[in-house]
Amino acid sequence: ALSGMDVPSFDRFVVARGARELVREPTTILQVNIGLYCNQACSHCHVESSPLRKAEVMSAAITERLIHLMDASNGGIKTLDITGGAPELMEQFRPLVLAARARGIDVIDRCNLTVLYEDGQEDLAQFLADNGVKVVASLPCYSEANTDAQRGRGVFQRSIQALKDLNAVGYGVAGTGLELDLMYNPGGAFLPPAQEKLEEAYRSELRGAYGIEFSRLYTLTNMPIKRFADYLHREGKTEEYMRLLVESFNPAAAEGVMCRDLVSVSWDGRLFDCDFNQQLDMPMPVARAGGGGAGGEGGAGGAGNG
Repeated sequence: ALSGMDVPSFDRFVVARGARELVREPTTILQVNIGLYCNQACSHCHVESSPLRKAEVMSAAITERLIHLMDASNGGIKTLDITGGAPELMEQFRPLVLAARARGIDVIDRCNLTVLYEDGQEDLAQFLADNGVKVVASLPCYSEANTDAQRGRGVFQRSIQALKDLNAVGYGVAGTGLELDLMYNPGGAFLPPAQEKLEEAYRSELRGAYGIEFSRLYTLTNMPIKRFADYLHREGKTEEYMRLLVESFNPAAAEGVMCRDLVSVSWDGRLFDCDFNQQLDMPMPVARAGGGGAGGEGGAGGAGNG
């Protein structure tokens, strides 16, 4: 889609627009996609998760390898960021959370909210609170119609109830230390509005209509990959959207891109520079020292196979 747009390589483009060169710094965040199974199948999902993807889930062996990596980092890993799919539905979710917290590592749970009402998850909100897990919850709009259009019928009302239940155990409530962040992403081929203004609107609507509190709102630009790429192609908007991304490039945002200090691990233990590269199957080129490291395309699970 970038052909004919006279756009240089991304590395050169970033520097030309005034951002720092993309050089990897010491890894402080371990982001783990623990599995692609999900109780939803959202139209924008760059992972293409769904209730059908039951086989693509992390094994106990790879989970143990990740715990070993946390130990081997000697305190370098500060945050474990767990995503999916619906990560809470994976068998290894709770053991991984408990292992990280026992080592003083902060944990983020990328939560779709409706997972709280799946069988076996009746105590999920309390489990997260008891372990001080930061919850980053997807809520693409404070409008029921817009949310259900993107995520499925009935998702908005269940999400609202989930936010109330999280508030009830202290999430998003001042003084508890339990962070509840919301994540917005656009429902079409356009960019999100200004984050600060949208947070004000979310806070006003959710507090006024439902009595819901949250910590902060983040806006996310949809990546033109997987289901969203399919949508752009069907609508004939791929080139238009790519041009919008190029013309709207924000050098300030480039300072915080994932590939600077994060390693993304797939459910089968491979390593990537970021979650998006993971979905594009572009593994991190890491040399394996002496054949025993946790790198290369073998990734976190590779050391046991090499």
